[in-house]
Amino acid sequence: MRNSALASALLVTVMAAPAMANQDVIKNTADPKQWTLQTGDYANTRYTKLDQINRDNVKTLKVAWTFSTGVLRGHEGSPLVVGSTMYVHTPFPNNVFALDLDNEAKIIWKYEPKQDPSVIPVMCCDTVNRGVAYAEGKIFLHQADTAVVALDAKTGKEIWKTVNGDPKKGQTGTSTVLPVKDKIIVGISGAEFGVQCHITAYDINTGKQVWRAYSVGPDDQILFDPEKTMSLGKPVGKDSSLKTWTGEQWKIGGGSTWGWYSYDPALNLFYYGSGNPSTWNPAQRAGADGKQIDQKWTMTIFARNPDTGVAAWAYQMTPFDEWDYDGINEMPLAEIDVGGKKRNVLVHFDRNGLGYTLDRATGELLVAQKYDPKVNWTTGVDMDPKSPKYGRPAVVPAASTFQNGQDVNTKGVCPAALGSKDQQPSAFSPQTGLFYVPTNHVCMDYEPFKVSYTAGQPYVGATLSMYPAPGSHGGMGNFIAWDAGQGKIVWSKPEPFSVWSGALATAGGVVFYGTLEGYLKAVDAKDGKDLFKFKTPSGIIGNVMSYEHKGKQYIAILSGVGGWAGIGLAAGLQNPTDGLGAVGGYAGLKQYTSLGGTLTVFSLP
Repeated sequence: MRNSALASALLVTVMAAPAMANQDVIKNTADPKQWTLQTGDYANTRYTKLDQINRDNVKTLKVAWTFSTGVLRGHEGSPLVVGSTMYVHTPFPNNVFALDLDNEAKIIWKYEPKQDPSVIPVMCCDTVNRGVAYAEGKIFLHQADTAVVALDAKTGKEIWKTVNGDPKKGQTGTSTVLPVKDKIIVGISGAEFGVQCHITAYDINTGKQVWRAYSVGPDDQILFDPEKTMSLGKPVGKDSSLKTWTGEQWKIGGGSTWGWYSYDPALNLFYYGSGNPSTWNPAQRAGADGKQIDQKWTMTIFARNPDTGVAAWAYQMTPFDEWDYDGINEMPLAEIDVGGKKRNVLVHFDRNGLGYTLDRATGELLVAQKYDPKVNWTTGVDMDPKSPKYGRPAVVPAASTFQNGQDVNTKGVCPAALGSKDQQPSAFSPQTGLFYVPTNHVCMDYEPFKVSYTAGQPYVGATLSMYPAPGSHGGMGNFIAWDAGQGKIVWSKPEPFSVWSGALATAGGVVFYGTLEGYLKAVDAKDGKDLFKFKTPSGIIGNVMSYEHKGKQYIAILSGVGGWAGIGLAAGLQNPTDGLGAVGGYAGLKQYTSLGGTLTVFSLP
């Protein structure tokens, strides 16, 4: 059965039409006046060619207008602008508004999903949603209850709706979707509940499932060709995932896919990452002999064919994860100089604190360096292709939570489980050739404990305490400029709290980002010099975007504190170890901001 299923998928690959991306997406994202994907473009650069707002005049920015979403909790993602209509989403219950920019942002329509509130306690790390997407006259929403909905962009009427998972088993939806060709690609959350996670393609016009690829399991489920799917230049081999799990642990193995997705039309490959293995207690995932096994393909970068879902290559960043270092962060695509040669690359800032640069066609590992100097769980990645440990990080024994076949309490591990960067996406400027990265500067104490699996119940198995990285500026965040060709920080700006907002780079030489206290900030793309700041009504974990309307450039940001870092405020938690350790680490945030849900739009006077 396995071989026949995979053979069918490969046959479709051979018979597929020539690679043609969704032309509507390409056309719309090429127009800087609009912002029709959460990522800005297929390449995930979050760069705008608009330059009316520049490093010389950005200091004069003023609030043009605001809009209350009417919902509290964490507001991630950004609004979209299609023509003269803006689309704004909210956290659970995942309302969507269409606003008329020609008529003082009057509400054209409002979509209000009817969801069972019992999904709320199943959602890990707040009730966030990373936003809607637009393609071919439709708005696509991935709801908390996993429903994927296509709405008529003009009327808000439901065109189709399909179910992507089961919240009663711990499956939830927080991610945006990726429209590619005639498909909508969407992931799933649930590793903290022992879900065997997946990425799925649905027909863009009907919502019918086309294919599904799991992160872990047999080849026919993970859609690997043992001879053609590559990892670091070698075929993965038959059942490469099954060989790295004990018995049938893979069935509750995790590998969430709730991050951002990018796509290369020329290669006809899309890219995304998988999350942690279940549980967080590594001893429960060790082999029968009590030794480490990789638990492939969690913590992995995948390159897949969108027509069939079959993987071209995969690279696992943190084998046998011991710290919850999800690999779900974005995969921006760019052409940069690496070793004196122009390369078409994929760049990834992993939760584990390492910045990776890979050839996006082959998965060749080009760079792997720490983008926070305080990272101490590893001495670095073996970069010798001839080494048996090529591509693997060397673990510092003192940072390990698994020693002599047992789980152990470990102190002072950097970064904390929320990583040197979590979901907050970076931006790339082709002007400077630099990546602008919002980061967490946080360490932790980690106490694993044994946990039993029950469907729909938390399957974590660790207690965490978080705090600022010792011996540095005393804050919990930095905003950095990164040279991905050399793997070096060009400049760094310290922040008192983690920078949990997505960045925006502009042709005006300005980079924007938000802070957990609620500031929208603008800095010079060349040197990080402060140019502008404004405090919005609540902490910012949303992503900055830009658009043009009637000849004027605007900058927009959703504020509304929450997410993992702000879960204490968002959910009213008090115990320092609640929120998977974040409540205590970010306790001081309540002195600077409070709950909210506001869109703030800026322009020049």
